[in-house]
Amino acid sequence: MTLEVALPVVDFSAGDAEALAQEIGVVCRGVGFFYLVNHSVPQNLVRAVFAQSGSFFAAPLAEKQALAIERVGGNRGYSGLKHEALDPKRGADLKEALNIGLDLKPDDPEILSAAPFRRLNVWPALTGFKETMLAYFDACTALALAIHRAIARDLSLPADYFGAKFSKPMTTLRLLHYPAASASDEVGAGEHTDYGNLTLLATDDVGGLEVCTRAGEWIAAPPRPGAFIVNIGDCLMRWTNDVYVSTPHRVLNRSGRERYSIAFFFDPDPGALVEAIPSCVLPGAKPLYPPILAADYLRGRLEASKPKGL
Repeated sequence: MTLEVALPVVDFSAGDAEALAQEIGVVCRGVGFFYLVNHSVPQNLVRAVFAQSGSFFAAPLAEKQALAIERVGGNRGYSGLKHEALDPKRGADLKEALNIGLDLKPDDPEILSAAPFRRLNVWPALTGFKETMLAYFDACTALALAIHRAIARDLSLPADYFGAKFSKPMTTLRLLHYPAASASDEVGAGEHTDYGNLTLLATDDVGGLEVCTRAGEWIAAPPRPGAFIVNIGDCLMRWTNDVYVSTPHRVLNRSGRERYSIAFFFDPDPGALVEAIPSCVLPGAKPLYPPILAADYLRGRLEASKPKGL
């Protein structure tokens, strides 16, 4: 059963920096999901991304498969229907996606050395597609960094604590298309927690996102015009030693309609060492998780989401 309980709403333009940090901190210690309103990303840019996304997914399958993630590498490119299984117990997910990462130049040393999660982006032959996506990528990056400054303040850290760990991040802008399901219990995206630090999600007017509360109850997260749905991920949970806890969520598209969403997964630099923030560990206690490089952590999580046989 899915309950109709509203997620918290955070107004990014209200109050002073300390009050905003406290508000975000309360949510991240609680349900871990919130609507973010009055943020800095222009709505005309969001609409343009949705329009370009619709055009891409409407293209012939052969054109999309020419950009296949298996060919491109680096977690970039097209992922086809039922290519992933976020909850293997429920089977493969009824969704397709296009991943866009940090846009590096061909002569970037990390491109030349094929460093982890470093590849050139691939672009469909759609007028204005690349320019629209890169503008959105930059706008969401600025917003995500601003949220991280609030998080650092909440955790009694210097405001720029996370900044150096996101100089060339493994961020993924993911365009998502969920076809209309043939059955009400068909899974668009299986139950999972996000892998990185922070997710900024924009959705169309079709619902389907559901969030699991700390009490184990599923609640709906319906679209809210002009808002991002924001949640913390497992990487930030590790950094905070479970002071913040990531929240399971899923997509069940019961609408009978197609659903589109835009996920911006803000992951740290590949070489960032993810280890417990000292202030988040009780005196005399050991951290809950061993240190790990961000690239190694993300690689392990992505491999686990592949259906068997792929």
